[in-house]
Amino acid sequence: MAGGSRDAFDGLTPAEGLSLLHEGTFTVEGRLAAASNATLYCTVSDGTRSAACVYKPVAGERPLWDFPDGTLAGREVSAFAVSEALGWAVVPPTVHRDGPFGEGMVQLWVHGDTTVDLVELSRSTDHTGLRRMAVLDAVINNTDRKIGHLLPTPAGHLYGCDHGVSFAEDYKLRTVLWQWQGLPLTEEALTALMRLHGLLADPVSEVSAALERHLTGPEAHAVRDRVDLLIQHGIHPYPAPDWPAVPWPPV
Repeated sequence: MAGGSRDAFDGLTPAEGLSLLHEGTFTVEGRLAAASNATLYCTVSDGTRSAACVYKPVAGERPLWDFPDGTLAGREVSAFAVSEALGWAVVPPTVHRDGPFGEGMVQLWVHGDTTVDLVELSRSTDHTGLRRMAVLDAVINNTDRKIGHLLPTPAGHLYGCDHGVSFAEDYKLRTVLWQWQGLPLTEEALTALMRLHGLLADPVSEVSAALERHLTGPEAHAVRDRVDLLIQHGIHPYPAPDWPAVPWPPV
C-alpha cells in the first residue's frame, strides 16, 4: 500500500494498521458526540498489537436527500482505495467490515499534531500534501472538505478524514481548498492521475473492485470521467456555478 506515517497510528505502519483493522477485535471506548452520524471511538486489537480507530456503523447513518441510504461507509472505503491508487496515502487505512453494531466503516485514528494551526494550514499554497488533497477531492467529488478534516501528523504527513458524502454522480465539489482553482496541475499530480486512470481501466484492480462494490454504476463511471477531464485539461477545477463552493460550517 502507499506510504504514510507510522507516528500517526500507535507505532504501526499503515500496512500493519490495515491488517489489524481486518483481523482485530473491537472494543468501543466512546462516541464522538459532535458527529452527525454515529461515530464510535474504539480500540482494535489482535492480542499482540492494538490501535485506536473510528467505527461508523451503517445502522447509525443519518438519511440524506442526495445520497442513497446506507452507503456512506462504503464511500469512505472507496475514498481510501482512490487515495491508495494515486499513491499518496491521503486517507488513513480504512476497511468495511462487521463490528459490534453491524457492518460499517472502520478507520485508523490519526494521532495528529495539535500544534498546527489548521486554519493557517488550509490557506497554504505551497503545501504538497494539501495540494494532493485538493486533487483527491476533485477525483472523488468531495462535498464536505472542511478545515477540521485536515489531520497533519507530527512527522509532517497530511491525512484527511470524513469522505462519506463523496462520489456523487453530479458535480458537487465543496471544499475550503480552492486556492489552486484554474492553475495547472503539477507533474506529480498528472503522473498520479495517469496511474489511477490505468487502474480504473483494469476491472480486477483493488480500486475498481472497491468502486464496483460500494458505488452505483453511474457513480463509478463518473469517477473515470472526472479523472479523464483532469488529465485532459490539466488544471485544478473551478467551483460549480449552481452549487455552494464551501461547506458550512467551513471548520
